[in-house]
Amino acid sequence: MSEEEVKKESLLKRIENGLHEYYVTGYRRSFARAQRDEDDLFMLLVFSESLGIPNPAAFYTMELLPIVYDRFHDWHVRMGMERSPLDHVHCC
Repeated sequence: MSEEEVKKESLLKRIENGLHEYYVTGYRRSFARAQRDEDDLFMLLVFSESLGIPNPAAFYTMELLPIVYDRFHDWHVRMGMERSPLDHVHCC
């Protein structure tokens, strides 16, 4: 590629990034809230059997417990529980 093509590509890339920021910035908070709500629902699904809620997919979600243990404290505090509701998980 010639130097002129590189400059043109660089300019187009900067314009693309600028337009992306312009359109996404207003919705970034909404996207983050939607992602957090989805993560909360996922955590409830994974820990539902431990919380006493029947879960037909418990066999499959048991494999995910080690992955989500490190986020459990943030989740239960955000859900309004001061202490861990699970007997076998002491994070506080």
